[in-house]
Amino acid sequence: MEEFYRISRLPPYVFGIVRDLLIEARRKGEDIIDLGMGNPDLPTPKHVVSKLVEAARNPRNHRYSATRGITNLRLAIANWYRRRYGVDIDPEDEVVVTMGAKEGIGHLVLATISQGEVVFVPNPAYPIHSYSVVIAGGDLRTIPLLPREEFFERLNIAVKTTWPLPKMLIISFPNNPTTEVVEKDFFERTVAFAKEHDMMVVHDLAYADLAFDGYRAPSFLEVPGAKDVGVEFFSMSKSYSMPGWRVGFAAGNKRMINALSRIKSYFDYGVFQPIQIASIIALNEGDADVPEIVEKYRARRDVLCEGLCRLGWEVEKPRATMFVWAKIPEKYAAMGSIEFSKFLLTEAKVATSPGIGFGEFGEGYVRFALVENEHRIKQAVKGIRNLLRPTGRS
Repeated sequence: MEEFYRISRLPPYVFGIVRDLLIEARRKGEDIIDLGMGNPDLPTPKHVVSKLVEAARNPRNHRYSATRGITNLRLAIANWYRRRYGVDIDPEDEVVVTMGAKEGIGHLVLATISQGEVVFVPNPAYPIHSYSVVIAGGDLRTIPLLPREEFFERLNIAVKTTWPLPKMLIISFPNNPTTEVVEKDFFERTVAFAKEHDMMVVHDLAYADLAFDGYRAPSFLEVPGAKDVGVEFFSMSKSYSMPGWRVGFAAGNKRMINALSRIKSYFDYGVFQPIQIASIIALNEGDADVPEIVEKYRARRDVLCEGLCRLGWEVEKPRATMFVWAKIPEKYAAMGSIEFSKFLLTEAKVATSPGIGFGEFGEGYVRFALVENEHRIKQAVKGIRNLLRPTGRS
């Protein structure tokens, strides 16, 4: 049989190579420390779970829900933006609840990008940012994710050398996988750039709260005029440790929100209503839970980064996200990120994500996800030490 058109446009899922090795090793009884997939391991706050259980016992909540999200959740989202960022959001026209940020971004691009239309995406990037464009039939153009000044230089060059002119820019800060962070002035320049070139902007704020050492991640929507050109996505997965619940939201430009709502009305009936009700509690009453979750990730970050540095593997402590983006040690650089990830798994019993899986400019790096407790991360460092001992300092 011929391969399906859209599937044929998607490359093999690089992360599956390491995942298959991990599964096979565990079948053999090997203890593999999985720092590959960014799958939060911390429990959802108890009061949020309790509200879910309470709501699930009510038969009225078992019916189809609203595609855009129930009214009280959209109100909670608007209040969250006002409280956190001083941004006014109209809960009727400027918000839609999504099944996590990933689903929302995919459907938004499908709703707004036509065959052959150009979309700019930084590289390396979280896969859905790039491949939502591919799935929609758009023309993906990648921009190397370099320091801020160089990034905008690259954007300007790309606009001047691209035809047809770009329709959209997809960005995400704090960034997965690179952990790159920006200040508000970055978004001011982004809004100005988008208005100058008549582009839409999609910003993924999934790691809004996972910030350390005094850093505060700004919202794209804080910038005057941002709602004129774009939308912002947020996921409940990280800040409130609700990954399997699959709930998030998009806020911002009315036209883009309407397009997402309309296409979703053909695909789904919204998130299971008890989950939406529990999400209201998380947004309205969960501010005290977030610092505790963030502190756990910060402690894990310190254990991993300081441990690797003691081995001679110099890695920077990220200022945000739940990841560590590590350049492959010079001794193993020639292996490339896939082979090095396989090497870490088979020899050190540590699973990581190969940088090439996030785009060609991710080659030469691996990504560690901080999804094991401190004891397990120390165990991972010990396993890696056996590989790096000849060049390590201790």
